[in-house]
Amino acid sequence: MSHRPPSPSPDRRTVLRGSLAASAALSLGGAVSLGSAAPALALSGRPGAAWGVQTGDVTQSSGLVWVRSDRPARMVVETAASESFRGARRWYGPLLGPDTDFTGTTPVCGLPAGEQIHYRVTLADLDDPRRTGEPVLGTFRTAPARRRAGVRFLWSGDVAGQGWGINPDVGGMRAYEEMRRLDPDFFLCSGDTVYADGPVQPSVTLPDGRIWRNVTTEEKSKVAETLAEYRGNFRYNLLDHNVRAFNAQVPTIAQWDDHEVRNNWYPGQILDDPRYTEKNVDVLAARALRAFREYFPVSTLHARGAEGRMHRVVRHGPLLDVFVLDMRSYRNANSPGRQADDTTGILGVEQLAWLKRELARSRAVWKVLAADMPLGLVVPDGSANFEAVAQGDPGAPLGRELQIAELLRFIKHRRITGTLWLTADVHYTSAQHYAPERAAFKDFAPFWEFVSGPLAAGGFPANALDSTFGPDRVFVRAPQRANLSPMESPQHFGEVDIDGDSGELTVRLRAEGGTVLFTKALQPGRVGQ
Repeated sequence: MSHRPPSPSPDRRTVLRGSLAASAALSLGGAVSLGSAAPALALSGRPGAAWGVQTGDVTQSSGLVWVRSDRPARMVVETAASESFRGARRWYGPLLGPDTDFTGTTPVCGLPAGEQIHYRVTLADLDDPRRTGEPVLGTFRTAPARRRAGVRFLWSGDVAGQGWGINPDVGGMRAYEEMRRLDPDFFLCSGDTVYADGPVQPSVTLPDGRIWRNVTTEEKSKVAETLAEYRGNFRYNLLDHNVRAFNAQVPTIAQWDDHEVRNNWYPGQILDDPRYTEKNVDVLAARALRAFREYFPVSTLHARGAEGRMHRVVRHGPLLDVFVLDMRSYRNANSPGRQADDTTGILGVEQLAWLKRELARSRAVWKVLAADMPLGLVVPDGSANFEAVAQGDPGAPLGRELQIAELLRFIKHRRITGTLWLTADVHYTSAQHYAPERAAFKDFAPFWEFVSGPLAAGGFPANALDSTFGPDRVFVRAPQRANLSPMESPQHFGEVDIDGDSGELTVRLRAEGGTVLFTKALQPGRVGQ
């Protein structure tokens, strides 16, 4: 497999210039307010981009480039084959203003496949286009056109949750730097990209007496309800220098789950929570979705007829298609999950039909189902209801399990090979193998599900298994008590490496600090491994 070795030094990739305000916030660890109209910076001089750059949903020939300005400005992107930017192509992006919280995304297309692309973003003053900010640099690799190049990517989720935010005493969100040094082709962020319902306090005393200290901001001091507060939650993570350096080097495929809005939410929910003055979750979700789309470069923004949806396919050459699911926006209400007939389920009717159609069309060797929730892990919502697919009844499918059974049956009968489920959500790491001989429902082909996380949040004990689909927990690493801080429990991310010559796919479950906890190699086109 011809893959580039990880870069040991930041040099050309740690290129987030103009970040004085964000760096000061991280080093001081104090209260910082980066309001919805513009950052708390003097607006004399030239436009600045303190939040860095990022790219998303990169394909063989295209990518989406993102930036945030400190004032109204025009976004201009240049792409080139080298750091010298000789022969650069120029792309004129949108006007950045208060309607998008001064964020903007520019599609760049017609790029060569399987190549390192260098880009720089310049912000031009609207009154005088000759007055520009210092260029902000980044890089990414396009997907390969030939399978021999191979593919390597990382995944995780759950960022800055349970009151554990950016701690300058431990170097901030260090797992991002570890991931950056692995130099993957892209990063799949499997939901809970922010914790809009999780305020952070200036300090937290741990059980052993140590002090966890958080960088704090006005928007992270309460649960998010307004659009400005949701935007502030997405800006918060960008205060971390590790996150900004990672974003400048590694493209992201971003999906959402519940904490972008509120814990365990579902459409139509009316809250009974004294922290919220706005009780209608649909109102909150609309604001959160707008902020999400402003702060992540997501390809459905530019797809005809797809402006309102999060599910999509990101094709990464002949070896890999990533099916990004939305298990939040179309689900029915959380319940005991004992319905004998449930067509809505966790995906909704239209998304399930879309997924079947796209899986059947896919010619990729491997088809990753990027799920924001696990299949066979029992995730409760209170004492009687359930939040994910499984509901603790080991018998035949009921409730949301019916829809998953329909999907698994479809995959088997259409002879679709190479499916692999990746998820986060539960704040530990594990590997489950699903097989019909262990299951109450038997009309499916065996498959694997891998869980990783959290990335910068509290660790939690392992969830119980539901045997409806016959999971066998082959590996698990989880703390024994709930909400261990990142000081007490390692953070986790997963790695997927697809060899271009053999097509073999290797999954590694990793812990912060460099330890590989578990490794599993899977062969292409083989059923029942």
